[in-house]
Amino acid sequence: MKRIVAATLTGLVLVLLIFYLAFVNYTNRNQVGIAWDHLAGVVWLQNTGGWKLTAPWVSVARIDVRPIRVCITSAGRGFNCKLVQFVPAKYQEFLETEGFGYYWWANRISFNLGYDEEYRGVKDIFRGYAFGVRKYGFLKVVDDYVDSQ
Repeated sequence: MKRIVAATLTGLVLVLLIFYLAFVNYTNRNQVGIAWDHLAGVVWLQNTGGWKLTAPWVSVARIDVRPIRVCITSAGRGFNCKLVQFVPAKYQEFLETEGFGYYWWANRISFNLGYDEEYRGVKDIFRGYAFGVRKYGFLKVVDDYVDSQ
């Protein structure tokens, strides 16, 4: 009898785990989800936080919309950091430029010993666009260095 109960509970846990991994995604209220239906080729924005049920062939990447401080490694103190924020309304421009991916996973296996900044994830992606010459609509510079002369 104990074996039947244990096997039933184990089976139930496995079914729930598979259901969760295949059909459920979660975004915090300070995040947006960029969802991509691989079969239909449709991309949309999940701009409300919470639990969502999607088909197994839909991938969802989460991006934090709070301002993020991005810095470059420099001995100079005047121009090495910016405060940037993702603009959810311009997510299609972001996808055209960067492509779809799990941005948290980007460059996750990276060893950069000796630096205070970590070069991985969406923070690293935004650093590249924040300090580039071209300005992009999907990234708003909240605070920037301004020469006072």
